[in-house]
Amino acid sequence: QVQLVESGGGLVQAGGSPRLSCVASGRTVSSYDIGWFRQAPGKEREFVTAISWSGGSTYYAGSVKGRFTISRDIAKNTVYLQMNSLKPEDTAVYYCAAGRTTGWAPIYSDRYSYWGQGTQVTVSS
Repeated sequence: QVQLVESGGGLVQAGGSPRLSCVASGRTVSSYDIGWFRQAPGKEREFVTAISWSGGSTYYAGSVKGRFTISRDIAKNTVYLQMNSLKPEDTAVYYCAAGRTTGWAPIYSDRYSYWGQGTQVTVSS
């Protein structure tokens, strides 16, 4: 199994560009599809973006497409979420998750077996 630890969150001004990291241990990130999800106060967890185990596919939620970029560094066993042009509505706890199932349907949280503890991102206006 794999353990995931997120970092890089904090208080950011609107328009800022923080980068979140998801460091994996136990297994290589190339063994799993890796997704980023977020949960805002009082709201359900929602899909943000994902990268396939091969690295050949990525997918973004419409609300972040063009502003966020997912990438990975296999040598560092880390997946990144570059967030640009942040808005107050991006405020949430951001989680990375790992899973390996048949097919590519990254938006569904039940396809991910392993989750990190989350990192808070707060965007001030």
